[in-house]
Amino acid sequence: MLKLLKKKNFKRNLLMLIALIGPGIITGSVDNDAGGITTYSVAGAKYGYHILWTLIPSFIVLMVVQEMNARMGIVTGKGLADLIRESFGVKITFFIFLGLIIADIGNTTTEFAGVAGSMEVFSVSKYISVPIAALVVWLFVVYGNYKSAEKLFLVFSFFLLSYVVSALMSKPDWSEVGSAIIKPKISGDTEYIGMVIGIVGTTIAPWMQFYMQSAVIEKGLKKEDYKFTLIDVAIGCVLTVVVAFFIIVACGATLNVKHIEINSAKDAALALEPLAGEFARFLFSFGLFIASIFAAAILPLAASFYICEAFGFEAGIDKKWKEAPQFYFLFTSIIIISVAIILYPNAPLIPITIWTQILNGILLPVVLVSMVIIVNKKEIMGEDVNSLTKNIISWTTVGILIILTLILTLKPIFLK
Repeated sequence: MLKLLKKKNFKRNLLMLIALIGPGIITGSVDNDAGGITTYSVAGAKYGYHILWTLIPSFIVLMVVQEMNARMGIVTGKGLADLIRESFGVKITFFIFLGLIIADIGNTTTEFAGVAGSMEVFSVSKYISVPIAALVVWLFVVYGNYKSAEKLFLVFSFFLLSYVVSALMSKPDWSEVGSAIIKPKISGDTEYIGMVIGIVGTTIAPWMQFYMQSAVIEKGLKKEDYKFTLIDVAIGCVLTVVVAFFIIVACGATLNVKHIEINSAKDAALALEPLAGEFARFLFSFGLFIASIFAAAILPLAASFYICEAFGFEAGIDKKWKEAPQFYFLFTSIIIISVAIILYPNAPLIPITIWTQILNGILLPVVLVSMVIIVNKKEIMGEDVNSLTKNIISWTTVGILIILTLILTLKPIFLK
């Protein structure tokens, strides 16, 4: 980035960067959704600063995978769903995407649960907050366009930095934070290993790969834009890890010190008030609300994009309902089903979350292996296939993620 901005045409490069950022930052930020915030909150409360080291491999994994996505989108001009169908056939694509659509309904349901939880902190019933949030999201996407949506999503991304303020208000001991990162207390017990896997695993999800590539295409990025897109991806990955870092610090500085264990991000927000003040509770709840409604918009969009791409239907926020009826029908259906589940009395949200995580875990290796195979095909990528170094990093990343995913998938079944 510094190399680009030091050149003589500094002003042009800066303007180009501002114009082209978006897909990387948005995809990375949505990674800190309700599930991610809950994972980081519980981890910080239980293990304090000594769990922070996990964010280093999380950053590397996210950067590697998102770079491949951006490169594939720019070079081919096609979405990942298109490329999977062309490379592996319609039948395999159908079964992959059947699993993905079920998982994304579960994921979207979890996001609306985050909306409900964040608003319940302010004594607002889910029967009010969830329908209003869903209606706002639907109206914005259906009657908006890509440019306006991207601008709002970027604003949402930076609102997540409210967790930085929340953490600072918790008055952490920064020397202890630094020491814990350099010399973490790593445990071999099953619960600790499960938490580590959860933190690394929440960094990457199947839907992210499809949304990132679709967003690159929707924005119309070309090969000459790659260097700026790479910066966009890097900023998004940094923001993701920064938000996660400060959530863990906030909960470590307050809840862990007082030996307060929690089960959700809502619990963390409520527990922060007597320890760090009402404003800290407000910021934490506000961050959860923004993250949840942000992801509740992106997840149905991602699902609608990849289903329509895979089966040759028109897709895109810039298109009208008449131009892309299947796209908007899918988007609307996912929101309606997810909201109905949340509002159903005594809905089994915990089992839904667990089984959605398991389904994501089963699908993630399939998606990642497909990506790495495609990105190495010269007939598709030309000279932009992975280099030997990138292949070593990619396959190592895929291998580690498959192992982690299998453990994460099997753990809820066998370790009750």
